[in-house]
Amino acid sequence: MMRRVLWISALVVVLDQLTKWVALKYLTRHLEVPVIPFVNLTLVYNRGAAFGFLNNADGWQNLFFIAIALIACAVITYLILRLRQKDIMVGLALSLILGGAAGNLIDRFLHGYVIDFVDVYYGSWHWPAFNVADSAITVGAAVLVLDALGVGRRRRIA
Repeated sequence: MMRRVLWISALVVVLDQLTKWVALKYLTRHLEVPVIPFVNLTLVYNRGAAFGFLNNADGWQNLFFIAIALIACAVITYLILRLRQKDIMVGLALSLILGGAAGNLIDRFLHGYVIDFVDVYYGSWHWPAFNVADSAITVGAAVLVLDALGVGRRRRIA
């Protein structure tokens, strides 16, 4: 039913891989390129998970995160295919998450790490670097939460 939202996942993967290719081509590690007052572009190789979790492990984490991502992609695809036509918000959210997971999975297969390049900061405090895939996962998760809270649904008056 909801196969039509899978193009969103494909678009996320293409945008993610394209921006990572540009980052690899034009950025060097530890060099910060200012974009606006609180955003830099900088090349980071993330061998761990969100916020650098397990970044300094002995290397086993890459296979672990590949396995987790493969399972997540399979489950999310299954869920998308089982959605009803009226579940468009959930379909959109899951498609964003699927595209993000697939984009980072490609990095782990090709490089053994995820390429991050967006550095958001305030003063000397820096948020962990991220990429388009991470952004899609975050937006997708936020849309799921909003949908679960009923945001955007019409209320019936009894």
